[in-house]
Amino acid sequence: MEIIQAIAPRLLIHHPSPRSHFSRISTGVLSNLSPNSTFPSRISTTRAILQKGTSESVATKAVENDQSVAIKKRATEIAPDLKGTSIFLVGINSSYKSSLGRNLADALRYYYFDSDSLVEEAAGGKSAAISLIEKDEEGYLASETEVLKQLSSMGRMIVCAGNGAVKNSTNLALLRHGISIWIDVPLDLVARDIIEDRIQLSAFDTSICKSSPEVLAQLTMLYNSGRSGYSTADATISLQKIASQLGYDEPDAVTMDDLSVEVLKEIEKLVRVKKMMQEAARPF
Repeated sequence: MEIIQAIAPRLLIHHPSPRSHFSRISTGVLSNLSPNSTFPSRISTTRAILQKGTSESVATKAVENDQSVAIKKRATEIAPDLKGTSIFLVGINSSYKSSLGRNLADALRYYYFDSDSLVEEAAGGKSAAISLIEKDEEGYLASETEVLKQLSSMGRMIVCAGNGAVKNSTNLALLRHGISIWIDVPLDLVARDIIEDRIQLSAFDTSICKSSPEVLAQLTMLYNSGRSGYSTADATISLQKIASQLGYDEPDAVTMDDLSVEVLKEIEKLVRVKKMMQEAARPF
């Protein structure tokens, strides 16, 4: 408990309210928890283009709003059967995974945590965490396990689990306390995230070089080392597969709402199966 209590006063988490804002919470609350007349024809053409662009923009926003409403509706429908079960997102860290986590937290009115950030806070900041890894990697991994232990004992959480979350059987067992979902993002998109500074590298990943040729090779090694652990997740969401299903030419065309819809579908399936198994186990 010491790790969570030490960092709670400094931690910003996603508060599960309909208004989707960030709120500081106290140690006690966290413990209890266990968004130009000379060219008339040219002007007419320009006006038409602008009008068309505005219309398309309005239409796009309408579609996005409809999809966001659909996400909230689906989340509301599955919430009673979900019963506050926490969701653990595993897979290589990316902007897709972290943004998805916040999106799901908003839809389900859950709390949002990033386990890497918690470990770094517990160590005294990223610099201290990097130093700890260099001097005592086992100690750092033990801290990661302790954080997962605390998070897995709580409910109503969306947790973006760090790359180390699948490194040992103890951590994998802790993920079984909730629903685990592997967010499988093409490595070239993860590499772009890193090169363009779209994500903050965790202390454990700071050794990844930001030059294009090297980062992809390092990510491939990281992916291969964690793949067996990722594959134990209750469900896999592949960005490449979603793009194919929706008729997109490239996986980066998949929107966060597209991704959220697919994850909620998988959660709904898993909850339904669990409910059927529980009903089948009841005595007549």
